[in-house]
Amino acid sequence: MWLINQVRRWGKEQFTQLKESNSGEWHWLAEKPMPVAGLNRSLWRGAVPSKNFYILLFLSGIISTVGLLANSAATIIGAMIVAPLMGPIIAIAYSMVMGNQRLLKRASFTLLTGVVLTVVTSMLIARIVGIRTFGPEIWGRVSPTLLDLAVALAAGAAGAYAKSRRHVADALPGVAIAVALVPPLSVMGIGIAMGSQSVTTGASLLFLANLIGIIFSGALVFLGQRYGSIERARQGLILSIGAIILLGLPLGFSLDNLLLKERTRRSIEYLLYRRTLTFASRDIRSIKVQRQEDSLIVELEVAAPIGAISENQVNMVRDFVQQSLKKPLTLNVRVIPIQEFTAPASNSLK
Repeated sequence: MWLINQVRRWGKEQFTQLKESNSGEWHWLAEKPMPVAGLNRSLWRGAVPSKNFYILLFLSGIISTVGLLANSAATIIGAMIVAPLMGPIIAIAYSMVMGNQRLLKRASFTLLTGVVLTVVTSMLIARIVGIRTFGPEIWGRVSPTLLDLAVALAAGAAGAYAKSRRHVADALPGVAIAVALVPPLSVMGIGIAMGSQSVTTGASLLFLANLIGIIFSGALVFLGQRYGSIERARQGLILSIGAIILLGLPLGFSLDNLLLKERTRRSIEYLLYRRTLTFASRDIRSIKVQRQEDSLIVELEVAAPIGAISENQVNMVRDFVQQSLKKPLTLNVRVIPIQEFTAPASNSLK
């Protein structure tokens, strides 16, 4: 007991010394928002359609498109950092709360021309390269959900906050990576070049979700830091909320569909591995689930020796899974033949 009291007393003394050594006036570290004049200059620089803006955006479009076609995540991240699109978008949010029509028009023109430049660049590169298939990096940007809108809202708030603080600019590259504005535009260009309406529509929806989310949350952050007023921002906020509600319908449906497909996929995976003899010990490479009205389409890719799985076994598995899920199901099984060859060491070198 005496030892415990001594330890407590020593700990209290150490805490008191640490507190006293770090006491003092720290008000010089309390950073305030930038003055309106300074923030105006900063946002105007990012909203002007300058040569540097278009050069960086053009190069970013090239990097992004090549990365998407090559399925290179690292290359796509590089394109996000190079792209200067956050500048005019944050400027739009700021001009909305300040009622600055001139800045709003200039930033909107810069954004529109930048979008067109990126899409056209991606179209040209996709046609030149000639790849006719879509990789995982492209497919990952054609089915946006409410989760993507949530990321855009958080990224817009972070971008607006970083712009309004002098010493938080280091966060802007992370914001650009988080919201990923250029890759959806590149996917739009690739979809147009390959004549895929579904890819173009999905990527367009993702870009609009990012754009509206950034503008809305950025405007709220500027208002929270006492830039502008609610009266000036009322019309812009109403339009933004209306756009978010309209986008929320397809994004919410897409999220619900994604969650349902994932739950169904896990259930099927459990049934195949634990409840069937045909696939219990097989190397299942992939399980894909698609909804079609009131039924499901399951595509299964399995690695197995030739003749190891028969059509009758597949039908029996389909009936079992269909009965377990209580839903009509079409089962497509693709068997990848496995052949093993062993070449023993020979004595030909002697």
